[in-house]
Amino acid sequence: MGRMQERAADGGASVIILLLAANGLAFLVQLMLPGPMLRYFALWPLGVVPETLPLPASMPVGEFHLWQLLSYAFLHGSFFHLAINMFVLWMFGSPLERDWGSQRFALYYFLCVLGAGAVQLLVVSTGTFAPTVGASGGVYALLLAFGMRYPNQYILLLIPPIPMKAKYFVIVIGLVELWLGLTGTHQGVAHFAHLAGMLVGLALMLTWRRRR
Repeated sequence: MGRMQERAADGGASVIILLLAANGLAFLVQLMLPGPMLRYFALWPLGVVPETLPLPASMPVGEFHLWQLLSYAFLHGSFFHLAINMFVLWMFGSPLERDWGSQRFALYYFLCVLGAGAVQLLVVSTGTFAPTVGASGGVYALLLAFGMRYPNQYILLLIPPIPMKAKYFVIVIGLVELWLGLTGTHQGVAHFAHLAGMLVGLALMLTWRRRR
């Protein structure tokens, strides 16, 4: 899809590189201080934590703070979780940052992260009570933006290993996330946060197209 850019299109530091570095650093700190990082920077639901909440023994109970709507996106549940999100961030975000410039790319990414966090906060506060971590809301928004900006670009899927146009790929993953969220499949995965990130991204893309 193109090599990693050392500089963004507008001459500033690459947001992609900064995000990769920030997420990697946060994961290292999380490995050394898992309790404080999860307690203060994961996205905790509103209200009092139920006493019967089945948290791991090593995870301290936290409470919601406003900054968690952003900080949750820099924490991850495992190295594999981090690696997948960062690979997709680099692969699909690089051409978008190159075309948009660093300022618009950063605005798009963080607004989608905030929107995904807000929806996930409502979902977990009224349903399954659990903290949320991961950059997937922003990453799914980048997938949607890539599909809208480069609709006929082919993407080679891993499972199954077949090429698919980006516009169809976005539709498929959106429908899959909707189905998994409504049916409760893959418990522990923030499907509605993924969908919310895509919807916020769609709203931003359509707004920018009208202005143009």
